[in-house]
Amino acid sequence: MYKTNINLNLYKTFYDVAKYGSISKAAQYGFTSQPAISKSIKKLEDELGTQLFYRNLNGVELTDKGKELLYFVEKSYSNLIIAERNMIETENLERGKLSIGMPSNIGSFFLFDKIISFHKKYPNIEITIITGSTSNLISLLDSHKVDFVIDTSPINVRLDDGMKITKLDKVQYCFVVKKDTKNIDYKKISKLSDLKDKPLILPIPGTANRNDLDELLLKQNIDVENVINIHTSEMIISAVKKDLGIGYIIYNLVEDDIKNGELEILDIKEKLPTVEINIIFDKSFLTTAPKKFIENYIDYDFKL
Repeated sequence: MYKTNINLNLYKTFYDVAKYGSISKAAQYGFTSQPAISKSIKKLEDELGTQLFYRNLNGVELTDKGKELLYFVEKSYSNLIIAERNMIETENLERGKLSIGMPSNIGSFFLFDKIISFHKKYPNIEITIITGSTSNLISLLDSHKVDFVIDTSPINVRLDDGMKITKLDKVQYCFVVKKDTKNIDYKKISKLSDLKDKPLILPIPGTANRNDLDELLLKQNIDVENVINIHTSEMIISAVKKDLGIGYIIYNLVEDDIKNGELEILDIKEKLPTVEINIIFDKSFLTTAPKKFIENYIDYDFKL
């Protein structure tokens, strides 16, 4: 027969030791003694009938069973944090938190103005923005370390059953060059084949934004020869401004640079790839602050 009187303190101790990878550090940050920590871990292992940690020179390491338990304890801990936030986040948002996961390039043109407006209206809400790969962001969403994720398609990551993904917008890629550059006669470039021997600054191969361009070039039998591959959009823009070549970038990221005359967009006759911007969240874990932000600043209708 399973126990119903679970000792939550034992699981809190287990979580701390797993988090710090050390009994001494768990004792230090928990303001208790190492023998007390060791005793609690031993008691939990006895109750569960399995070893949870190996000792090593650097501290402790989770066993396979320990890793399995940690997954559920982290889930439970995250759920408690969400529950606490639900209790303290009032409707007028006098206090609370908002955590958003997104790639840095999307945030710079799609979310920052919205975040500024939200912060001005609700200055007591603590806002955290976390960037990373799609898989990392979805993992953070799964563990409730971010409230929602804004990311571009395709989302090639398995989503939990409760997670919902919805398209918010569609943006266009373009080719841009430093205005009045002497290195490239860009005014004569009107089609993709004209780029064959030009210096290009492209996203790294294998990424979603590069794959769509490579497919388009392959369909037209265009083999580009002079390419610098760069991982981030920010660095691509910087390289273009330093006159290293023609950059392939989301138009929204360079719109201001085009308007102020620093960069110029190439008038390519072929239709270039577009990319969808999506929001991913689990409605059942949204507290007041993120729900208000999504409803009022992203204009998302939860009744959809």
